[in-house]
Amino acid sequence: MRIVVTGASGKVGGEVARLLHGVPGVELRLVGRTMRRLPELAGAERALASFADPEACRAAFAGADALLLVSAGEAADRLDQHRTAIDAAVAAGVRHVVYTSFLGASESAGFTLARDHGATEQMLRDSGLTWTFLRDSFYADVLLDFGGEERVIRGPGGTGRCAFVARRDVAEVAAAILRDPDPWAGRVLDLTGPTAVSLGEAALLLTRARGEEYEYVDETMAEARASRAPYGAPDWQVEAWISTYTAIRDGELDAVGDGVREVLGRAPRPITEAVADPL
Repeated sequence: MRIVVTGASGKVGGEVARLLHGVPGVELRLVGRTMRRLPELAGAERALASFADPEACRAAFAGADALLLVSAGEAADRLDQHRTAIDAAVAAGVRHVVYTSFLGASESAGFTLARDHGATEQMLRDSGLTWTFLRDSFYADVLLDFGGEERVIRGPGGTGRCAFVARRDVAEVAAAILRDPDPWAGRVLDLTGPTAVSLGEAALLLTRARGEEYEYVDETMAEARASRAPYGAPDWQVEAWISTYTAIRDGELDAVGDGVREVLGRAPRPITEAVADPL
C-alpha cells in the first residue's frame, strides 16, 4: 500500500515517517514545504507541496491508500489551506485520510485554534473521503517550550487540569492506523496522557523529569497579553496563545481519553517520560 505523510519535516509527521520506514509492503511518500527539511529515508519518495498549492498537493497525494493530513500551522488562512488539501485529496483519489485534530474540536471550543479543527473535520465529513480523526490533547513535549530558557510557564490557566499527551504516542497511533486503516474508518479517537494535571503539577513533574526547577505563574488576562506583546504577533494569534491556558482553566481539557490504549494496547506515556525524551 502507498502511504503519504504530510508534515514529514515536522516532529509528529517526521516520527510517523520513521516508524513506517521499512515496513514490508509499504510504499512511503514524504511531503513537506522544503526538501532540505524532509527526512532522507532510503526507498521513501519525497515530494514538495504546500497546502496553498492545489496542483502540488494533487501530485503529492496521487495513488495514496492512506494519507496522514497533519494540520497546517497557525495562520489566518489555515482553513483555506485545509480546504485546498482536502479538495486535492478527493481529486487524487485518496482512499483514507487520517487527520490530526484536537480534543473537543468544535465551533465553540475555548481553545480558539480547536475551532479550525472542528471546521476541518466537517470538511472531511462532507468530502466523501473515508476518514479517521485523531483528537490530540496538548502535547506534553510543548510544556518545555512554554517554560522556555527561564523554565517558567506563564498563563491564565488557574488550577484547571489537562491530560497532556506525548508526541511519540500520537505518532505511534497514527502510524498504526495508517498501516491498517479500514478498522478505524469513521472513528474519532481522543488521544491524551494517562492523568489530567494542573499546570502547577505539570511544572513539578518537569522538575522531576529534567532535574531543573520549573515554575508555573498564573497570570491574569491583562498580564498574559502584556507578557506576549513583545512578540509582535497579530491579535488573533495572541488570543489563540492565551486561549491555550483559558481552555485548561475552564476545564475543557480535563478529560482522559482511551484512544492510545485502544490502538496501541498499552497505557499512554506519562508527562515525565514524554519530557525526558521529547520529540
